[in-house]
Amino acid sequence: MKIMKGEVVLSIPAEKAWEMYRNNEIISKINPEMLSGAEYIQGDGGPGSLRLFKLGPAVCNYVKESMEQIEKVEMGRSVTYQVIGGDLKKMYDPYRVTFSFIPMEGEENEKCIAEWKAEFEVVAPATPPPEKARDAALGFLKSFDNFQLSY
Repeated sequence: MKIMKGEVVLSIPAEKAWEMYRNNEIISKINPEMLSGAEYIQGDGGPGSLRLFKLGPAVCNYVKESMEQIEKVEMGRSVTYQVIGGDLKKMYDPYRVTFSFIPMEGEENEKCIAEWKAEFEVVAPATPPPEKARDAALGFLKSFDNFQLSY
């Protein structure tokens, strides 16, 4: 299985970033150009829940939507999804992504590291690694900083 990672530093505490990420109403407002909507279509956000992400105009030429099943949740810290439907599933199988929010040492109340990690196998040899997905996810996470001022 191949692995790709990326991270950004956010000027908000990990707990706040976690709440923003897990709340469908809030996450849908953070950057609608990148993510226009999210909903739990089965379950409440715990393992086994299904969450549908509808991507916005900035990334819809790459991925329009992604159906993801939650595999593992470390409360207040990370969530791991297995992509089970949508455009990414046609390019990578399996495709598992983990979003983590880690408090910055010494600045726990002001900053956190938002981490994205994908574990994947390409479906066809010509399929490139998911660099676009990484860049979009990190760009989206960075927009948490701007949004939280109004939240």
